[in-house]
Amino acid sequence: MSEDWAAVAKAINERVNELGWRQRELAERSQVSQAIVREIQNHTVERKRSDRTLEALALALGFHAQHLHAVLLGRIPPALGRPREDLDDANGARLAVIEERLGTITDQLAELKADLAVLMHRDRGPGE
Repeated sequence: MSEDWAAVAKAINERVNELGWRQRELAERSQVSQAIVREIQNHTVERKRSDRTLEALALALGFHAQHLHAVLLGRIPPALGRPREDLDDANGARLAVIEERLGTITDQLAELKADLAVLMHRDRGPGE
């Protein structure tokens, strides 16, 4: 299974920037050493980290506990409030992708329906 530590670094850095934090603050809030936070954020040392490290960072950043682990595996992160998932379950991951795509398609269809209603109203003219 391929691991994308660059994607983990990007997710952490984007969230840290949103929150206006520095590495030290993330380290203190997550109780992960600043050296490990630096390695992960800068993607300088690529090695297996414990699930607890990724979970502590995710929770400190306000993500679902499994958010960074999902990013690492190239999966869609679970939404806050969702139960824990078996991220190594290939069928569950495929289902999550299908659900997300279905949601996007549903939204696009609703927009098309609204656009069509506007066009039909215009074609009728004011007195019809």
